[in-house]
Amino acid sequence: MRIALNGEGMDSGSARTVAELVRGLELAPETVLIEHNGLALHRREWEQRSLAEGDRLEIVRVVAGG
Repeated sequence: MRIALNGEGMDSGSARTVAELVRGLELAPETVLIEHNGLALHRREWEQRSLAEGDRLEIVRVVAGG
């Protein structure tokens, strides 16, 4: 299915949940924040949050610095 990830169209492949998408993109869950259709998600919600055609996701990588 087609979704928008950080403003760019992409095919989500076999991912049916936000958690599956994160795994498919090989992202470390503890290093990203995710917004799904304008709603910020807690990491514990990723497994239950289903993806649908046309969904909009923003993934921000968290980087510590000093």
